Amino acid sequence: MRMSRLVAPTLREEPAEAEVPSHKLMLRAGMIRKVAAGIYNLLPLGHLVISKVAQIVREEMVRSGAQEVFMPALQPKELWEESDRWGVYGKELFRIKDRHDREFCLGPTHEEIITPLVSDAINSYKQLPVTLFQIQTKFRDEIRPRFGIMRGREFMMKDAYSFHPSNKSLDKEYKNMFETYCRIFDRMGLKYKAIKADPGAIGGGFSEEFMVLADTGEEELSPGVRGIEVGHIFKLGTKYSEKMKATFLDEKNQEKPFIMGCYGIGIGRTAAAAIEQGFDKDGIVWPIAIAPYKVAIVPVNSLEKEQIKLAEELYAGLQAVEPLLDDRDMRVGAKLKDIDLIGIPLKIIIGPRGLKEGNVEIKVRASGEVIMVPIAEAKKKVEELLK
Repeated sequence: MRMSRLVAPTLREEPAEAEVPSHKLMLRAGMIRKVAAGIYNLLPLGHLVISKVAQIVREEMVRSGAQEVFMPALQPKELWEESDRWGVYGKELFRIKDRHDREFCLGPTHEEIITPLVSDAINSYKQLPVTLFQIQTKFRDEIRPRFGIMRGREFMMKDAYSFHPSNKSLDKEYKNMFETYCRIFDRMGLKYKAIKADPGAIGGGFSEEFMVLADTGEEELSPGVRGIEVGHIFKLGTKYSEKMKATFLDEKNQEKPFIMGCYGIGIGRTAAAAIEQGFDKDGIVWPIAIAPYKVAIVPVNSLEKEQIKLAEELYAGLQAVEPLLDDRDMRVGAKLKDIDLIGIPLKIIIGPRGLKEGNVEIKVRASGEVIMVPIAEAKKKVEELLK
């Protein structure tokens, strides 16, 4: 991508509406823009980050043996009455009526949809266990939406649901999902901790939260350590299957309710938590795996033909590592400030002095390390640093 074409309206000043670093920096970096309280547009840079988080989640869920589905956000009242949650979920549930005065809700979660779906598709213990997941928009009528995409009224989430013939089978899949979540957050380069948690409105007998460690975390995990919840896994048991009469035939040909688990990850929330864990006075410090672009190529003078020629050559040669070419005709200081604000992990700076000596300057965003590299070795060095 060329910076001259990128829709990324950066801001120099901190927005007054923002309270936490991730909200401030996503606004300043031109990644999000507010539509209404708790509702945001994702601009290209924000969408790239969210897409990378979602793709890592998707890949690891598939690796775990789960199968991807896609369910409707609009859910009929009748299913929520079957599960006994229509009356108890509270004001956080978005409730609407269609033109025929039939009542629906916008799903904050999908137990009421997935349970009858699996009950219809699976009727024998021989077809179990099975885990289905989706990555989809959810809705929650927060009393006070805040912190940008950290706590919105519309948000993207990965939710998965497992169905089992026995508690032993559930325990095995729960362990599998725990390990899958660890792989997901490890791949994203995040520091995190899993803790026992309250199942809340989801219900069930046992649950654990995955918390990204950050000074701005909403919850205190132990003295001096705070965390932001980004994932939650539950052993639901038969809470939903019994109420919704979702059964299968066991090895004795007897009807039994499915034993269930569910497993959620907040996609946007994870991206915001990564910023809360990685930022400095100059802007965002993305982990390499979820950065919108991995390397920025910055010619000091965009009118100097020799600098532009080399910049274009490096841009063409580095396509495999997602380069951003800053081809804007503006002062180099302003260019570098934007690149640091956006949080690109590496910068290649092409200046007149380096060119005379046959070198380019590579700067590492996270450490500030500056490396002078011969032009012929620049591509190889970037690839090494990004491993």
